[in-house]
Amino acid sequence: MTAHRNSTLSTEVSDFLLNCFVTSPSWQHWLSLPLSLLFLLAMGANATLLITIRLEASLHQPLYYLLSLLSLLDIVLCLTVIPKVLAIFWFDLRHISFPACFLQMYIMNCFLAMESCTFMLMAYDRYVAICHPLRYPSIITDQFVVKAAMFILTRNVLMTLPIPILSAQLRYCGRNVIENCICANMSVSRLSCDDVTINRLYQFAVGWTLLGCDLILIFLSYTLILRAVLRLKAEGAVAKALSTCGSHFILILFFSTILLVFVLTHVAKKKVSPDVPVLLNVFHHVIPAALNPIVYGVRTQEIKQGIQRLLKKGC
Repeated sequence: MTAHRNSTLSTEVSDFLLNCFVTSPSWQHWLSLPLSLLFLLAMGANATLLITIRLEASLHQPLYYLLSLLSLLDIVLCLTVIPKVLAIFWFDLRHISFPACFLQMYIMNCFLAMESCTFMLMAYDRYVAICHPLRYPSIITDQFVVKAAMFILTRNVLMTLPIPILSAQLRYCGRNVIENCICANMSVSRLSCDDVTINRLYQFAVGWTLLGCDLILIFLSYTLILRAVLRLKAEGAVAKALSTCGSHFILILFFSTILLVFVLTHVAKKKVSPDVPVLLNVFHHVIPAALNPIVYGVRTQEIKQGIQRLLKKGC
């Protein structure tokens, strides 16, 4: 009888409701404008970068292919998260179906891991360019980029696939209000009446394995780059290398730090407002996407010249 009742209750939940800011609902009003501007900046900057690299033959090189991949990942992440958040802010469209929720969960986990992996490969590219410049053309080839893209796709698609599958297999017994703007795994699985220990453990293990390994390799690459740069004797070479790699490293550090702060606020949720991790989670999907094409693209002389040539052709 009890089992039948639970089954009935679980079938009553046909969709979820996203409740963004539980304790501070007024945040939605003043956040909608900056979030919209950041979204437009991210879309415009990444689209410009992709078009420039596609149309400029001089940019058909391995490093710029990796930049294109990063821009593509940023666009998909933004489109997966921000339009729905803005729809909640502006029109109170809080409903999201089960399939849409778990699809969003998968794309967020998979593409964030892909982005982290791309950062790692770009750090490796800079390491080879600065520490082994003579061997760079023979190591970083078009074939290397194809293999790297296959590695990024295979590793992250397979490793993150169990996350939405484990959540989708849980029974949801009546409660359907997600206290978040997005379908984050832990926010969704918290509504289940089943034991979610496996979900939590897998999310933790995959997160720290994928992002942790990438971050260690990124730090190692930039440490070796710094050591090599400090040995350079050519005038201006140190400043140029530090300027380029320094801005890249700061952006990667920002990407990792905001993720770490988000995790820590979840751990210390009794001392922090529950709306803080929600806010960080939303901004983590748009701020790096807006900054990446500016730091990696516009600050690169070849891309800047490519954009200028395209603008002249357009005029």
